[in-house]
Amino acid sequence: MRRGIQLEIPNEWGNHLGEVLEPFDISRFDWYIGGEEAYQDVEGGEMEPLFQGETYGMKGRDLDEILNSKRYYIIFGNFKAYPQDASIEDVLTYEEFLNSRCQLIVLVVDCSYVAIYCKDTVMLTHLYRNALEKGFENVVYITDENDARTRLSVW
Repeated sequence: MRRGIQLEIPNEWGNHLGEVLEPFDISRFDWYIGGEEAYQDVEGGEMEPLFQGETYGMKGRDLDEILNSKRYYIIFGNFKAYPQDASIEDVLTYEEFLNSRCQLIVLVVDCSYVAIYCKDTVMLTHLYRNALEKGFENVVYITDENDARTRLSVW
């Protein structure tokens, strides 16, 4: 069974995660943001944190604005999408994910490696095709057979 996709984004400033998630309507969800390590480019070539620590319930429209209109550099990131009426928690295993109301998990490790877990199989196919069309590298499905991850966390 397909659990998600993994791919590589360029190890450079940009809005790559916004491009990766283009088929997914970020604004329709509330988000858990792990607050790991990510920076935004501000005036004068300065940088500041993209997120202000761990956040439970960031509005999707705010996250959409960040991921699609700012220049950023994500070193480690942990993003989890929940329906707007759901209680938000940090699910840590695939089984917890399946049994929760969380719909999508995005993990960014070492600036380039992205894993996306998605419950909606049609959306998963759209995300996979989008990644290929955008030219991201090493795009493959994560399946029951090849998923070596024991925790849905970047740490």
